[in-house]
Amino acid sequence: MVFGRRTKPASRAESRANSAEPTAVPAALSVAAAFSWRLLVILGLIAVLIYLIITLKYIVIPFLVAVLIGALLVPLVQFLERHRWPKWLAVTATLIGFFAVVSGLVVVVVSQVRLGLPSLQQQSIAAFETFRTFLSDSPLQVTDEDIDSLLAQITGVIQRDSQALVSGVLSVGSTAGHVLAGTLLTLFATIFVLIDGKRIWAWTVRLFPRRARSAVDGSGQAGWITLTTFVKVQIFVAAVDAVGIGLGAWILGLFYGGFPLVIPIAVAVFLGSFIPVVGALITGVLAIFIALVFLGPIPAVIMLGIVLLVQQLEGHILQPLIMGTAVKVHPLAVVFAVAAGSFIAGIAGALFAVPLVAVVNVMTRYIASGDWRSNVRPTISDVLGDGK
Repeated sequence: MVFGRRTKPASRAESRANSAEPTAVPAALSVAAAFSWRLLVILGLIAVLIYLIITLKYIVIPFLVAVLIGALLVPLVQFLERHRWPKWLAVTATLIGFFAVVSGLVVVVVSQVRLGLPSLQQQSIAAFETFRTFLSDSPLQVTDEDIDSLLAQITGVIQRDSQALVSGVLSVGSTAGHVLAGTLLTLFATIFVLIDGKRIWAWTVRLFPRRARSAVDGSGQAGWITLTTFVKVQIFVAAVDAVGIGLGAWILGLFYGGFPLVIPIAVAVFLGSFIPVVGALITGVLAIFIALVFLGPIPAVIMLGIVLLVQQLEGHILQPLIMGTAVKVHPLAVVFAVAAGSFIAGIAGALFAVPLVAVVNVMTRYIASGDWRSNVRPTISDVLGDGK
């Protein structure tokens, strides 16, 4: 600066450029930051939701079971109403029929297990003795003393942990109380879903802002269609698995001297098939193990082939052609959903993971499509079609 000479003042544009230069943020970083904090908010809400579900699991699980049962029974109630049955009679008949079928399955399984339990004990002892002889004659040269020592160590571990076992036994009463309370909650929730499901959903929709009600209502209708279709298809797939593996077990028993646990195995496969991937694997291993204990190694290998054949039929024919239409979720997403559900809530999480993902996927697609702006309720063809 030279004294006595007046400097030219900076223009307004230059002043803005100079002031903005130190604090300038690239456009890409600004967009990424905007997406990041929104994503963090969504993840935070999901974390809070998962925490509430885990904390209130004794309420959430019965409600979800009631929703699944309702998805199965509501179409039957509507069918009876279309044939001019009074609603109270349609609901009563449907519930009585459902509980009669479930109770019948339980009675059959318990009676068959009681009939086969003495034979199972004898066969298990004989199989254990055969296994001991095999170990003694094998190159491993495992003696009876080694086996008895191993059994003694296992017994000692059990005795040392007797305190934990006793506390576990004492907690059975609490667990039984939770099961009883959950059963009652499921029963009451199922009855109200069948009787007043539409009004309950309408009340839920009114909790949202008026401008969002059309989207919420339409997406809920689409999700309900997906859920009812999923339950029907899953029952069919489970029945095919149960009949296939049960029939294979019956044929093995017919040719190899009796197989008293065919019906319990079939029922276990039927129930296990409702948990994708994991359930079918566990029940299949159970069938192979029982075949090994009762019949020997060769029938067990044959049983393994039957289980693999049924699983291949389900995985390559039933799942892509039937379940894929109802769920519209990629198999990889199904596997990760089951894994995440098992990690969060155990068996219950694995059971509800796939229908939850399927329903959320359909609801999201419906809202994103913008069909709710026309105020037209989604139909089965809209939900199960190719979509947009």
